[in-house]
Order: sequence, then C-alpha cells, then structure tokens
Amino acid sequence: MITVRKPTPQEAEQMQSLPTWGCEPSEFKWSYNDKETCLLIKGKVKVTYEGGETEFGAGDLVTFEKGLQCVWKVTEEVEKFYKFG
Repeated sequence: MITVRKPTPQEAEQMQSLPTWGCEPSEFKWSYNDKETCLLIKGKVKVTYEGGETEFGAGDLVTFEKGLQCVWKVTEEVEKFYKFG
C-alpha cells in the first residue's frame, strides 16, 4: 500500500516542477481518495496503517495507494513535492 524508494534523476527532476506541501512535527489521521506520489525534500515521517508501518525521509520517493487509511507521525518538519493520480 506504500512504496518507498530512491527516485531516478529523471523522476527527481520531474517532481521538482510540482506543488509543495509542508508540515511541522505532528500526528494526524489521513485517508487517500486517490493515489499520491511524493518526493520528500526534508523531514522524517512514520506512517502506520492496518497491517504495518513505513518510515521515510528526505530524498525518498513515496507512493500511497488509493484507499489507504493511515496515521502520519511527522517527527521532523516535512516538505515535499507531490502529485495525485
């Protein structure tokens, strides 16, 4: 339901043209009505969901599948490029 990997140079370049989102350290519930792909610029996050947890941070390319319900725990201030669909 969540994939984390390092982006290719081309993927990183493409992501840098997308909108950004940021968040201070916090914890909140989130559900995905659409697939999201994001590239973390900075920060560290642990996401828990039914059946597991995933951690990721700056430099990671992360994909969240549509329908995922989870809890985000932002442990270090986050900034990311993102796209839905």
